Amino acid sequence: MAVITLTKDNFATEVEQAQGPVLVDFWATWCGPCRMIGPVVEQIAEANAGKLKVGKVNVDEQPELAARFGVMSIPTLILFKGGQQVEQVIGANPGALGAMVQNNI
Repeated sequence: MAVITLTKDNFATEVEQAQGPVLVDFWATWCGPCRMIGPVVEQIAEANAGKLKVGKVNVDEQPELAARFGVMSIPTLILFKGGQQVEQVIGANPGALGAMVQNNI
């Protein structure tokens, strides 16, 4: 499954109304740690296709979403279930990200 680009226009449909868990990556193009964790996010999306939806929010293009979820540092990865935030990882920490995903799908 491909990673979805999330915006304020599709966030409710893609995340809050999703039937299963959704991993949301808050990132920016200029962020080195974001670029480091990006391939890990892609691998998680591929490895969990059908069990987990994965989306990315560019904080420069979607500052309202970043503010709504209190994103102060990037990358911030938030896992949603039933439209509610259940867990998050801040920073490029592949181990913590993998554990978060495995514990919640």
